[in-house]
Formats: sequence, structure tokens, C-alpha cells
Amino acid sequence: MDHLAKIGLFIPCYVNAVFPEVGIATYKLLKQLGIDVDYPVDQTCCGQPMANAGFEGKSLPLIHKFNDLFDTYDYVVGPSASCVAFVKENHPHILAAHGQHQCQMSGKIYEVCEFLHDIVKVEKFPGAFPHKVSVHNSCHGVRELHLSSPSELHTPRYSKIKDLLSLKEGVEVFEPQRVDECCGFGGMFAIEEDAVSVQMGKDKLRNHIATGAEYVTGADSSCLMHMQGIARREKLPIQFIHVVEILAAGL
Repeated sequence: MDHLAKIGLFIPCYVNAVFPEVGIATYKLLKQLGIDVDYPVDQTCCGQPMANAGFEGKSLPLIHKFNDLFDTYDYVVGPSASCVAFVKENHPHILAAHGQHQCQMSGKIYEVCEFLHDIVKVEKFPGAFPHKVSVHNSCHGVRELHLSSPSELHTPRYSKIKDLLSLKEGVEVFEPQRVDECCGFGGMFAIEEDAVSVQMGKDKLRNHIATGAEYVTGADSSCLMHMQGIARREKLPIQFIHVVEILAAGL
């Protein structure tokens, strides 16, 4: 990566409102790695909730604002696979469907793990995290951003999240059975099909706990939040942490 490149930090609304520590960890880690990162304070929602609910037209003003705000950066980086995937995959289609200008963001936005693995090519992270973690492979991360190989395809196995965790001292990495099965979150799905969503979360959580891990980690706070709510209600012995918090531990 060109170290003169300027990075725009994209912090999705639910991370900003509910998990600000994930945004802080992302900023600290990028700065520690010597990256020129800036946080545009006027950023808002990327438009995913409106579009997922069937109101793509309502997302257009937010898409335009997003493009205008991040236009001057060489890369846009965010700690949320689902939100980054929405910008990368859906912004171009929505703009085109409404006869709008071409999307400039799709080719330069990266989820933070993807960015560290593919662009920065980190060789070691400072500090240590001496704990057992079970990796949660979220659907958008696997099938739209290719953070890991999808289990339904007969292709060589890989995981960018596991690769990054292997560079942090002390981490023991596990994966559950049904390695990339959905946890049941899915935004609108969790509201409209709540009973199914909860049961999927319980099943996924059981597989994570069976690994013997102390923490469940992954690239989507939304999925972790869904399982964390179930774990708290069921009083289950497992904790949750975004992968970037592990990589930034000790800073």
C-alpha cells in the first residue's frame, strides 16, 4: 500500500451508537500501523436499512451524501462487513436503477480485516490477547466480501480473519461446526421472523460454545449483538468481541 494514501474511516450508525469501542479500536489500530486515517464527522447512515426494507428510493439521499463525503479519500475503511458490502455491492445498482451518476465508492471501500489483509498486508500486530476465540463468519463477509471461503463451494479453504488473528500473540483460534451457517440476525428478518431468528441464534451459539472458546469474534457487530442478547437471556458462559478489538488489544 502507498503509505501516502489517505484513508476515510467509515463508522456505521449502529457501531457509533451501540459499539463505539469498535470504532475507537479501528482508528487506534490504523494509526498504530502508520496509516493516515481521517474520520469525517458529518457521516450518516449508508442507506442499508431503507433499501433492505424495500424502500431503495429513500436511501438515495444517503448514498449521495456518502459518496460526496468520502470522494476525496484513496480508500474508505469500515469495521462492518454488512455495511461495507452494502456500499460496495448495492450503491452502484441503486444509483443506476434511478438514473443517477456512477458510484465512486464501490472500488475503494474495504472492510477493515479485508483492508489489513489484502492492502496493508500486515505481518504482525503489537500486544497480546491470551484467550480462546471462536470465529463467527457472517454471511455478508463470506459471500459478498470473500473474507473466507464459502463452505458450499469445493474451493481451497481460507479465512482472512483467522490469518490476521494468527499474527496476534496469545490468541487460540477455533471455528464452530457449520462454520459459516447464518446466526439468524439479518436486520429486517430478525424483526419479521423473530422466532426463527432467535432459534437460529441459539443453534449457532451452541456450536460456538462447544468449541470451548471464551469469546465469539467476527467482523460484524450486528451478528455478535444478536448472539450476545441470546447469551445474556439464557445466562450462557460466553463473551463477545469484534475482531478489530482483539487486533488492537494492548494499544
